[in-house]
Amino acid sequence: NSTELKDIHYIYSHSYNKAEFLRSDSNVGKYVGFREFGMKNAERWNNDPHVLSWRRAQKEMFCHHNSEVWYRKVLLRS
Repeated sequence: NSTELKDIHYIYSHSYNKAEFLRSDSNVGKYVGFREFGMKNAERWNNDPHVLSWRRAQKEMFCHHNSEVWYRKVLLRS
């Protein structure tokens, strides 16, 4: 029940055929790969500072904005 960006946990994942192979976790701060294909992509994306900064910006853009909207419209009315 917080609108603080530091309290929000943002997860972005890639799946194929119902199996997750790549995940970005805002608390970890980098991509984590599962299976050989995911580990290769995670290593490549973790070495690119542009990709990592873009993913951090996604957390701020989506989570911070939406948490403020939900807090005002839903939590304050209950």
